[in-house]
Amino acid sequence: MPLYVVSVRLDVATDREGRRWSGPVAGGDYPGTWQAFESWFADDEACRAYLERLRWPHGFCCPSCAATTAWRTKTGLWMCTSCQRQTSVTAGTIFHRSHLPLRVWFAACWFVCSQKNGVSALGLQRVLGLGSYESAWAMMHKLRRAMVRPDRALLSGLVEVDETFVGAREHAGHRARRDTKSAVGIAIEIHEPKGFGRIRLRHLHPLSAQTVRGFIGDVVTVGSTVRTDGWNVYPPITEAGYRHIAVNVMHSPEPAHVGLPGVHRVASLLKRWLEGTLQSGFAHTHLDYYLDEFTFRFNRRTSRRRGLLFYRLLEQAVRTEPHPRVEFLAPKRPDTRHK
Repeated sequence: MPLYVVSVRLDVATDREGRRWSGPVAGGDYPGTWQAFESWFADDEACRAYLERLRWPHGFCCPSCAATTAWRTKTGLWMCTSCQRQTSVTAGTIFHRSHLPLRVWFAACWFVCSQKNGVSALGLQRVLGLGSYESAWAMMHKLRRAMVRPDRALLSGLVEVDETFVGAREHAGHRARRDTKSAVGIAIEIHEPKGFGRIRLRHLHPLSAQTVRGFIGDVVTVGSTVRTDGWNVYPPITEAGYRHIAVNVMHSPEPAHVGLPGVHRVASLLKRWLEGTLQSGFAHTHLDYYLDEFTFRFNRRTSRRRGLLFYRLLEQAVRTEPHPRVEFLAPKRPDTRHK
């Protein structure tokens, strides 16, 4: 049976009035309010059209042969005129084979981005009316996979690096044992004379000289100045091309947060966020993805438009590979959960 042709090629990205995009603008590239959101995305078809603009801003590109012309089939798929492959805008993205309507996904992205401190899986389940907590939990983890671009630029200039421990709660009169917590590496750009730039976080497992130096090598541009405490694992980074400044916070008359203000500020905010949003309960195997969410929020803390975060999250979501739910439900998850 011949396919019904709707269109032969996607238009070059334009705003809602038909003008060419000049950058993400509220009301043109993304909705600025929840009322505008409901108007823009009244059904799944509107959501699908929006994803097409984000995934193929310069026109359709076949994921198999990179051809730029295609036919729209009667079922809404795109058929490449070169290799005849049929594909949907959600194929190969975090929305791949999802049973949830796209409008539910869009609403989840909006609520995740519009709340300054984010939402828990339970909160997302309630606001979206999802039938199970597991669906909301898996949705949150899929979104976290899209919050950090793998090709993001490395930190540069003056960068502070340190470690902190997160996980177990501390009660009055009792400090949590170190072996019940997880080590997190922190790197933050320091702007002079004052101010902070971007951050990078990583679960250091195990905490060792190798993992700490590997973290620095992966997130900081060679030639940058790295300021750390006096731990003896740091000086060898000079052999890799970094300039190293050591601050001996243990023997300094000043508090540690004075000598290393950036990493201590981030550590404090991170712990507050984990306790407020997750109640300090998280799976050891998923910690890096919670850190990605915190990084996504911190690095966009100056954005005046929460809708812009929604735009960026969807923009990265259509460039992130699928992550089946079974990937999150590893057998060791209950055994490695922090209490």
